[in-house]
Amino acid sequence: MPNYNGVWSLTTQIQYSSDWSADNISPAAAAANGIAIISNASGLQTFSVATVGNSTDFGDFTTQRGKGGGFGSTTRGIVGGGSGASGVVNILDFITFVTTGDATDFGDLTVAREEVTAHSSSTRGLVAGGDTGSKSDVVDYVTIASAGNATDFGNLAAANTSPLGAGSSVRMVVGGGIESSATNRIQYFTISSTGNSTDFGDLSATRQQGDALSSATRTVFTGGYGTSSSNVLEYVTTDTTGNVTDFGDLSEGTRRLASTSNATRGVMAGGDGTNLRSKIEFITIASAGNSASFGDLLATTDSCNSGFSSAHGGLQ
Repeated sequence: MPNYNGVWSLTTQIQYSSDWSADNISPAAAAANGIAIISNASGLQTFSVATVGNSTDFGDFTTQRGKGGGFGSTTRGIVGGGSGASGVVNILDFITFVTTGDATDFGDLTVAREEVTAHSSSTRGLVAGGDTGSKSDVVDYVTIASAGNATDFGNLAAANTSPLGAGSSVRMVVGGGIESSATNRIQYFTISSTGNSTDFGDLSATRQQGDALSSATRTVFTGGYGTSSSNVLEYVTTDTTGNVTDFGDLSEGTRRLASTSNATRGVMAGGDGTNLRSKIEFITIASAGNSASFGDLLATTDSCNSGFSSAHGGLQ
């Protein structure tokens, strides 16, 4: 890396960001490249979405857990809910993307639950559905910049656990999950308001325990479980309504994976395929096609369910 002094241009910061240690990444480079955080029962790990390579350790939760929902702004990431040694929790933890270290308490969800899905704009984060011991239709929201407890937002169309969610800065789109039985329903919320979901369309088949990622215009549903673990990637145009279009395939059927994105690239990590996986794969969101190899997580895991970044589709 050149020995530049003084003020760096944004182009130069991005060009050499992969040479910097994780706790010295500039906020501008973090927002441009997307610092991905993958959370599971072992803690938090990180990588840059714009490059390829293996993840590195980021830190730990205030209470270790998997099966939560992650979202964030360009500077702060938050994980809500999940389950660990103490059972199902209502905990909201946050991290600052450019500074590695353990998470800090943010507040609490209105209801403790696991197997949730989450998404955000740059200012507001939503946590939807999940399992409290029974299926939940609860949707909560927080203001990302202000630590505090969640507030009721509205409700899903039906109580739902293990749905797949992502979206734009305007909408959160939620697909699949388990209602009274597995569903292919897609529904959406307008993030800046409050209220119950509106019908969007349908997935190609019933699916749960997958994830979703997004650019500013597309939401891509990734993996999950139908009658078996699914390798399906399919997408919708987020700010319209309608049924999904085929995107491509993962390298194998995978459930309980974690997915996130930057402005152009989506990444899918971990999960349970033929065996527990450490694999990270990527796609170019604007171009339909199969996933390609990106790198590996620190270890195999089947309880990710939570990927978020500093440049996901809700921030663009």
